[in-house]
Amino acid sequence: MTIREDANYITQVSIKRVLPDEAVYQALQGKDFSQGKIYVVAAGKAAWQMAKAASDILGNSVEAGVVVTKYDHVKWEISKMTCYEAGHPVPDENSFKATQAALDLVSDLQPEDTVLFLLSGGGSALFEKPIISGEELQKITQQLLACGADIVEINTLRKRLSLVKGGKFAQICAPANVYSIVLSDILGDPLDMIASGPAYPDTSTCEQALAIIEKYNLKLSEQAMACMKVETPKELNNVTTIITGSVRNLCQAASEACKELGYEPIILTDQLDCEAREAGAFLAAIAKSNQNVEKSVAYIAGGETIVHLTGKGLGGRNQELALASAVGLASCTDTACFSVGSDGTDGPTDAAGGYVDHTTQATLKAQGIDIFEVLKNNDAYHALQKCDGLIITGATGTNVNDVAVLLIKR
Repeated sequence: MTIREDANYITQVSIKRVLPDEAVYQALQGKDFSQGKIYVVAAGKAAWQMAKAASDILGNSVEAGVVVTKYDHVKWEISKMTCYEAGHPVPDENSFKATQAALDLVSDLQPEDTVLFLLSGGGSALFEKPIISGEELQKITQQLLACGADIVEINTLRKRLSLVKGGKFAQICAPANVYSIVLSDILGDPLDMIASGPAYPDTSTCEQALAIIEKYNLKLSEQAMACMKVETPKELNNVTTIITGSVRNLCQAASEACKELGYEPIILTDQLDCEAREAGAFLAAIAKSNQNVEKSVAYIAGGETIVHLTGKGLGGRNQELALASAVGLASCTDTACFSVGSDGTDGPTDAAGGYVDHTTQATLKAQGIDIFEVLKNNDAYHALQKCDGLIITGATGTNVNDVAVLLIKR
């Protein structure tokens, strides 16, 4: 196999092992909901996949359900459930419509009833009923994404602008019980931050929210600022939560796939949290200092990098990470770096991520393409397209952060 074929195989195996189907099966094994009615609410990039698994297990026991996921992520209708597709990473009218349908579903339940709440990454945008206008919420979200705020900071503000986030959805479900199955997409698995914690007590404070606004000099209306001063629920007595998967599982799956191909795998971290370009440059530095190794080795880093927008090009954090490593890899031999988002979509593109190797810089240079200029314009997608460096998987049905892998093949 070529090094590119190795990369493709590792990508496929890694994502396959963190699909939510088996995790949902395990979370529902032995559960008895027979005392009352079961209502399903699924939200996030993996919502359809999780809801389908729940439907297969529970069958006619489900009274009704609402599923809201990203555009083009619904494969077909699920029995007794209404599926919606909506905006991500910025919520849109379909996000609000779907969330209202979920609120209507759970608004008048009995103590013996159960809301099976299936939550995955992307839920912050997809599962939303704003207190302020949808237009202002979109503008605030766009400001947060453009300034480089991390997901915890973004969600700290989103909770206070929403009727469902920060534990508020679980309050609305009461007196019914909420059984929440969570696919984690945030480093360290903070349950109050995943999809902004609709069914988990909120640990963030008003003081923290106001500090974030000041840190990034965000522009909010008087109504939005007033929301920042209203505290979120700190205790919920009707919720049971199970975490089904995280980036740790993704890194372990990548490690096992690398070992299967003859690489010695080394997991550097499962909490990568820095600029995408810096992560790419760091992996390239590791490659340059390990060119004398006698056996194949793979360095693995899982997490979620960030991108500060300085241009108007097309791309995503995984594509930027990979392309940023290409300059350093140019002095290496039989070395490649790739980075993928487990959900199959990297930024506003149809690619899951990017692949580069020791030939990439020369290939682009021959076409008059300068990597530094490309990165300055945040246009990694088109550059990678020119050198067959896009990794396209399609929507995967899962979402547990990203994984970057450096391969040195001997």
